[in-house]
Amino acid sequence: MSQSVRAESGFAYGVVGADIHVFGDGVPVYLLQRWQPPVLPDDGFLLNVPSRMLNARFRVVEFTGRTAELTSLRRWRDGGGPLAVQWLCAPGGQGKTRLADRFAQESLAEGWQVVTATHGPGSVLPPPGSQDLRDRGDAGVLLIVDYADRWPLTHLVWLFGNALVHRDSGRGARVLLIARGDEVWPSVRAALANQQARTSLQRLAPLSDEVGGDGAAASPRSEMFAVARDSFAARYGVSPGGIAAPAPLGDAAFGLTLAVHMAALVAVDADAHGLRAPTDLAGLSSYLLDREQLHWARLYGDPDHEIAPSAPAFRTSPALMNRTVFTAALTGPVSPEEGRVAISDLAVQLPADRILADHAVCYPPAETDRDTVLEPLYPDRLAEDFLALTLPGHRADYPAQDWAGRTVSAMLSGTDVVSDAVTGSWTPRAVVFLTAAAQRWPHVGPLHLFPLLSTAPQLAVIGGSAALATLAALDDISPELLEAVAMFFPPFNRRSPDLDPGIAAVSTRLLPHRLERARNPNDQAAERHEHGVRLHHAGRLEEALAESEAVLAQFRAIARDGVPNPSLVPVVEGNLAFALKAYADRLGEVGRRAEALAATEEAVAVQRRLAAYDEQYRPDLASGLLGIGRDLSYAQRWDDATAALEESVTLLRGLAAEEPGKHESNLSAALAALGVCHLRIDRPRSAVSHGQESVALRRRLHAKDPSAHAMSLANALYHLAAALERVGDPDSVPLAHQAVELYRDLARVNPAAYERELADGLNGLAVRLLVAQRPEESLTAAYESVAILRRVSAREAIAEQHTLAEALGVLLGALMVAGRFAEATDTADECVMVCRRMTEKDPLALHRLAGALLIAAEVRVTPAHPRLDEALTLFDEATEIMDLYAISPQGGPALHHRVGSRLIELLTAADRPAPAARLRRTLQDPTAP
Repeated sequence: MSQSVRAESGFAYGVVGADIHVFGDGVPVYLLQRWQPPVLPDDGFLLNVPSRMLNARFRVVEFTGRTAELTSLRRWRDGGGPLAVQWLCAPGGQGKTRLADRFAQESLAEGWQVVTATHGPGSVLPPPGSQDLRDRGDAGVLLIVDYADRWPLTHLVWLFGNALVHRDSGRGARVLLIARGDEVWPSVRAALANQQARTSLQRLAPLSDEVGGDGAAASPRSEMFAVARDSFAARYGVSPGGIAAPAPLGDAAFGLTLAVHMAALVAVDADAHGLRAPTDLAGLSSYLLDREQLHWARLYGDPDHEIAPSAPAFRTSPALMNRTVFTAALTGPVSPEEGRVAISDLAVQLPADRILADHAVCYPPAETDRDTVLEPLYPDRLAEDFLALTLPGHRADYPAQDWAGRTVSAMLSGTDVVSDAVTGSWTPRAVVFLTAAAQRWPHVGPLHLFPLLSTAPQLAVIGGSAALATLAALDDISPELLEAVAMFFPPFNRRSPDLDPGIAAVSTRLLPHRLERARNPNDQAAERHEHGVRLHHAGRLEEALAESEAVLAQFRAIARDGVPNPSLVPVVEGNLAFALKAYADRLGEVGRRAEALAATEEAVAVQRRLAAYDEQYRPDLASGLLGIGRDLSYAQRWDDATAALEESVTLLRGLAAEEPGKHESNLSAALAALGVCHLRIDRPRSAVSHGQESVALRRRLHAKDPSAHAMSLANALYHLAAALERVGDPDSVPLAHQAVELYRDLARVNPAAYERELADGLNGLAVRLLVAQRPEESLTAAYESVAILRRVSAREAIAEQHTLAEALGVLLGALMVAGRFAEATDTADECVMVCRRMTEKDPLALHRLAGALLIAAEVRVTPAHPRLDEALTLFDEATEIMDLYAISPQGGPALHHRVGSRLIELLTAADRPAPAARLRRTLQDPTAP
């Protein structure tokens, strides 16, 4: 196998055995690399700046403790199944990275292929090159993703769709997502619903200070301190004997692995230099930062220290280096060009390149082959402490600097939320680190972060979901400031996958405040409704349903108790209808479609009563009838759906005649939906007529406002193409192509919002091409549709699984026509699996499951791949479902009869008269013994 890697804009990256996802500008969404054990630095490098020994990647301290957690990870990894994903979370310094590193080392030794994923945008990319990630026999894949809570959800979804984690290997794939908090996890878990993935959450508990009852001589904290102390003492060349913990390890602050390691490092360093170690965690941070300052001073005071034989001596003063290190804590590693911009205010004292070169002496890039500058302090928690201690307002024994607040403001000025332009790529990181510092240092929020956000609240949104969730958890942030931040959220009825978890956290924090300020129960219900939508978008579906139930209960109570002013009765009933419709939507999202349909029917009954009372409610009734027509279509109640949609079209024709600009859009949608129903009840000519009228309306609207009507025009073309195909009109395929191109244009602009529609359009095109006897083109469209829907239906969880099932059915048909029976069998089985999941919460999907079982049976009795016993088992299960629930399968009774007849034929040929006779009785009289 060979691979060609071509450079674009000076950067090239390739992988073998996995996918590469890139943005339109060529920047990788993420990069995959084989995990490699780190190269251990020499003692001199570590001793120059003692805090380097706390960096987990240097492995100075031998791994100890966390036995139960490591055992849990092994059990998760070896638990079987094609894909398992675990969210491992804990506060900074709890030992997540060390635990994951040890787990990676063990897994590699046990034959797993261990890979890391680095997020591309805003990160320093690995050097150009290629990674060979091909399957090694039956080796499973362990993919480790650090800072997962800082990844946009859409990028994680792309990662979950990578071929690397969908190999057909014995061990399967395991994805370990490492994060500080769990706010994003519900959205991630929802995005994995259709990936056949085992999902789990593991929170690292604080280190215990209890002495175990199994004869242990020390508590986990004491044991960890001793191991760390001995490891550090070996580097210093001193005896660890007699070096005690400088502070009581029983304090709550020492539940962190990093805190225990800091105590051990400071104890050893203080002993080696004849100093007194501080006795609290803030003092430990100050001590280590003092050692940083000492290192800067020594370099500056050493005129013989050369950076390179051809370079001048270290020229940056300690004061200037202090400001540079502070800047680096905000920016993280950046390109040299961005580094010059970041320290431009400091370049009046020395040339920028001189400052950056001196800084690199103190803090060389983590990866020597990356062209980066401004490597920050590590670990992250120490960098956060450095920011907090340098900012004025604390009482710790560490010198704050007047310039620190101005530096933060300057680094984050120039942000334009409208154009998404920022001064530098560091803005999200800077906001995240400042909010993290505010969690532990009480002066950072009120004196620095909150005033900054008061001036530019959009910075919190630019910081991303993790920053928003952290802000929402701060005890001292005011509701008024959070409201100012919320002003920059997208409208509540519009999804924003990368921000939704953080937005939901802010909404949850603000809900009590908003309910308290609401003037009346009606306003309270409106606040709850908005909050429920925010929860839904964040994947917190059960919580969203609970809010919708509360809204409905509130409106029912208002309607039941009555209102003193009769003129307000229609308003109350209108709100009740709205709440019922929203409740139906939430029920549908968790797969409870039968209950959703009942709520929709009740909503339409209320709207019908209002329309009879006052004609001004006719638009609401028309819209409600359009909605219930779609719900009844999903329930396969085609006659009822047709009646509802015909009434909707009649109402909308009258309304459009009165106000064309206001109602033509809904009329077009209702005509398209009615056309679908007429196809189902075998009235194809009528379907064509309605579809043509819908497309004509939509083309006129699209000509006036393309952005507003592109999606609806594509939908109308899609349905008209289906109707034309039924009557044998050759225009079917060109119209289907037009629809796909419209969908594709929309998906290019906003993949998260429009990929599902593109997949549906491709699915329809595949069917049209198959009927037109163009099987290879049909397969191409079907493959693309299924690939998209596997990803998109994962984001939408249960509510969108039926779209994946439909696309798999179309792909299956194309594969059968192409004679690719083995692949068709796998596709049929996947369709059955998806339909089984649908029926767990949605009884209306049983007809789909029965149809999928019959198709899976039919695939197995093709001449090329006769698998008679499997086919018989699938047929019997489908028959049992049909009899038990008195339903017809998707595909109709004819499908059941066709598959049963083929089985009888093969069983007879195989000289198996008993099962053949049983099937004859089933087909002739299902109730016969």
